[in-house]
Amino acid sequence: MLSNELQGNLELFRDCLSGPLVQKFAVDHTTSSSKSKPKRRKRAPRDVEYESGTTATGSAAEELGDFIDYVANELFSSFPGEVQSISYSGIQTDPRAAKSFSDPLPTVVIEQILATVSPSVAESFEAYNLLDSQADLPRFLIPVLQEYVSAATAAPPVWSTTRASACEICERDWIPLTYHHLIPKQIHAKATKRGWHEEWRLNSVAWLCRACHSFVHRIASNEELAKNYWSVDKLMEREDVVAWANWVGRVRWKAK
Repeated sequence: MLSNELQGNLELFRDCLSGPLVQKFAVDHTTSSSKSKPKRRKRAPRDVEYESGTTATGSAAEELGDFIDYVANELFSSFPGEVQSISYSGIQTDPRAAKSFSDPLPTVVIEQILATVSPSVAESFEAYNLLDSQADLPRFLIPVLQEYVSAATAAPPVWSTTRASACEICERDWIPLTYHHLIPKQIHAKATKRGWHEEWRLNSVAWLCRACHSFVHRIASNEELAKNYWSVDKLMEREDVVAWANWVGRVRWKAK
């Protein structure tokens, strides 16, 4: 079971991998109908019925999605731990990591990552004409790795630009929103002094309706919010918050 941090990075890597895979599979089946059929079809999607201006058939698209999920998991699980857990926070506090995961990725780092990849991944790519030969896998993966590392180590957005269209707890989208400091301002000095949070995270916010905003401050002190409930995901781990969200989400009134 992956931690929330690692699960987030796995999903990010899968997203980076999916773009070129979908594009290549579509192009291959549009322009290369003369290619020989693959000899094996283990863990790979069926031929996609794809024509310019149309989309793949439903079942084939689902199988392609399954294939992408399989390959992403196989690759990610083989990566060194520091590649799996890489983050903006990590490179801010570790000069060695900052150097290793610079942009562009150093050749030696790329070689170390690729050395961990299982031969079965290259075999799957080759079997489905996604590669001319297994030796071409590094050339395909290097841009994917670069995109993943760049995205995983990107600085957080300016929090004021993260405004949501609906309350992030009750999901009502027709009601005015306020911003909730996930790490209350009164606790910023203590949070950094005691190592609860790094400075760059202090001004993170969630966009909540007034009812949910008030509820959050009723269920926990500022210190508890800073230490234990500094993200919407962490708030939603509480049963009382989920119960509140389910109830208040049904509270509506007619516009006058």
